[in-house]
Amino acid sequence: MQNQITIALLDSICWLKDPVSWPNNTVHNWLMERKSMTRKLENYCTRISIQRYCEGFFSARALGAETNLLPTSKRLWLREVVLYGDEKPWLAARTLIPDQKITGSAKELMQLGDMPLGRWLFLNRPPPRDFIQSGRVGSLWARRYRLFPNDQPLLLTELFLPDSPLYTRSGDDPYKLKEEIVGSKFNPK
Repeated sequence: MQNQITIALLDSICWLKDPVSWPNNTVHNWLMERKSMTRKLENYCTRISIQRYCEGFFSARALGAETNLLPTSKRLWLREVVLYGDEKPWLAARTLIPDQKITGSAKELMQLGDMPLGRWLFLNRPPPRDFIQSGRVGSLWARRYRLFPNDQPLLLTELFLPDSPLYTRSGDDPYKLKEEIVGSKFNPK
């Protein structure tokens, strides 16, 4: 039930118009990150996992206005997940891919299972993207962007949940923090 409520927050994001007034550089840097968010989050924990909430084909009509950010399609592949760092929910994410654009290696996206999307997207070189838009749900920050892995468009929306390092550890050096986490698990005090 908790994940259902968390995923529902993705529909409540109020998207901000540029230029965004950032509360600080940390928030700006997290939301404008151009590399893999999965890899960035891995620096703050010992284990990343996901729980899939919804996955499959849906009509564009059922998915709403976000589909307007992608090429016209009657059906889209939808994947909604919650990403966890050391068992704490850090990120709610939604991926949309137009049906007719799912060809070649993009079909692998439908077979990810419990692998975070970022691990697949950034296996080789980062895929091109044409925008990053930030948003809010209350005090929570979100972002969405359109990527073109193998020249095939997808829309990714990410909502940073309250336990995310964006809020809880934003001033820490992630590499030092990871060493401390790993060290404390193997060398209890």
